[in-house]
Amino acid sequence: MGALAGKGVVVTGAGRGIGRALALRAVQEGARVVVNDLDADNARAVAAEAGGTAVPGDASSTEGVTALVEAATEALGRVDVYFANAGVDGAWGFDSLQAPDDVWERVVDVNVMAHVRAARELVPRWLADGQGGRFVVTASAAGLLTMIGSAPYSVTKHAAVGFAEWLSVTYGYRGIDVHAICPQGVRTAMLDAAGPLKDLLSRDGALEPEDVAEAVVVAIEEGRFLVLPHPVIADYYVARATDTDRWLAGMGRLQQKLDESGAMGGQH
Repeated sequence: MGALAGKGVVVTGAGRGIGRALALRAVQEGARVVVNDLDADNARAVAAEAGGTAVPGDASSTEGVTALVEAATEALGRVDVYFANAGVDGAWGFDSLQAPDDVWERVVDVNVMAHVRAARELVPRWLADGQGGRFVVTASAAGLLTMIGSAPYSVTKHAAVGFAEWLSVTYGYRGIDVHAICPQGVRTAMLDAAGPLKDLLSRDGALEPEDVAEAVVVAIEEGRFLVLPHPVIADYYVARATDTDRWLAGMGRLQQKLDESGAMGGQH
């Protein structure tokens, strides 16, 4: 019996892509699943496919998170595992340094505050009943390395990893297991929308969402915080930490090459 067997699982942003793959894989592992997505039709379709319960809605706002957790608790009896998977890229297609405040606020809300708000709801419940819980953040390799392109995306993915680390340190010894999923290129709508960065993000191979879900299950079973569907990201992470100036200089040369080729078209 795996770690997800018999558990009540919530997956946000599960209407397609990585979220859908996580929901379906959780069911394969023996979990009972609540599927959340802003797109109600997609949420219901995946829930039907998974034999789970659809709870459409905004998983980033305080009200939306509260409503989701309440509905999921009613459907599942208890939320044992929460996949905070919903995310947005933000600021593709223009100079992201000039991204207006409303873009930053939306990306921060979805990519960071959604995790904070969900943890506020769930962690006290998990501590109160003494049964613990599992909180899984879908971040990105951009949260460990350096992202060319969208500033809001890069900054918020770093923040997502930072919050997951803090959550693990603060509550791990009290029975709260935390994981951060940090893939590079994955064949999703977000990758398709990356424009000239699509090739860069796929340089180490673009994975299928199901590959990410498999890596998550393995990491959970092994008790690893970082989920790296692209194992090479671990080497890049070490290189970045070992000689940060060299790493940034290399990334700068790559940025310059893209600029000189005209590929970026103002997307930085």
